[in-house]
Formats: sequence, structure tokens, C-alpha cells
Amino acid sequence: MPVSAPANPSRRSLLLVAAAALPLAACGFHLRGVRDLPFQTLYINSNRYSELTAQLRRAIEAQTTSKVADDIKAADAVLDITENRTEKVILSLNSAGRVREYQLRQRFSFRVRTPTNDEIAPVATIEMRRDLTFNDSDTLAKQEEEQLLLAEMQSDVIQQLLRRLQAIKRKPA
Repeated sequence: MPVSAPANPSRRSLLLVAAAALPLAACGFHLRGVRDLPFQTLYINSNRYSELTAQLRRAIEAQTTSKVADDIKAADAVLDITENRTEKVILSLNSAGRVREYQLRQRFSFRVRTPTNDEIAPVATIEMRRDLTFNDSDTLAKQEEEQLLLAEMQSDVIQQLLRRLQAIKRKPA
């Protein structure tokens, strides 16, 4: 009896990879890619040295085809950050009257206009909320968790802002 040769291992691994990728293709998954904003240059009207402005600048440069202008006169559009506020609110207390749960809130408002003050997009607000349980015995760990949640919220705000900027429809000139 002739013995059949084993299947080519590289071919087998290729079929295995294709079979694993098939469910991802079926669900509509695709990489985020580059966003197209309706303007080529954008000036961020905010404190230039704040962490939020720096992260926003990096996100625009990395994830869009637009550039961040250093001078308002060189920009096609101006992003005015009208509010960026975070707060920590007590949600519940235990029987001893100590805090058991907090809610972290971030409120971010912005508008988009031309350098000549013509409105492109009116003031819009993005709100984030995260619940945080608290335990007196884990104070340092909970402070670290709070900082991580705040950083995550800020990142989510930036991603939502980019999606909203992408959805702006420019009026014909």
C-alpha cells in the first residue's frame, strides 16, 4: 500500500489562519484607519500646555489627514474648547457613614468655527461617567484606579471628539 505524503505544513497553517480570520470578516470588523476631517488644518484654541491639548494634537496628527496649525491665521477651522471639567461625586455611603462608591464625571464642550468667527459647528458637549467603588483598606490602589479611569475617560473624549469632527458637514463657500 502506498503511503500518502503529509500535507504541506505551510499550507496547513495558511488554511488555519484563514479559518480564524473568517469570523472577524463576517462580523464587519476592520481596523480604525485614518479619518478624513472636513478641513485640512485645525487650530486648537485652548491652553497649549495642557495634557488634553497635547493628547488631542497627537491624535489629530496620527489618526487624521488634517494637520494642527500653530497659528490661527493658518487654519481652515478653529476648535474652541469651551469647557473641560472633571468631578468626583459620592454615590453611596456604608453603615458607618464612610464613602462606599464614587462616580467620576467628565464634561467636555467644544465648538468649531472659521478663523473669521463664522460658525461651522455649534457648541456640543461630551459627557463621560465611570463608577468607582471605594474601600478604606485599599486607599492607594483605589487612587491608582481613579487615575487610570480618568485617563481612560479623557482618551474616550478625544476619540468621540474626532468622530464628531469627522461628521461635520461644511457649508459650501
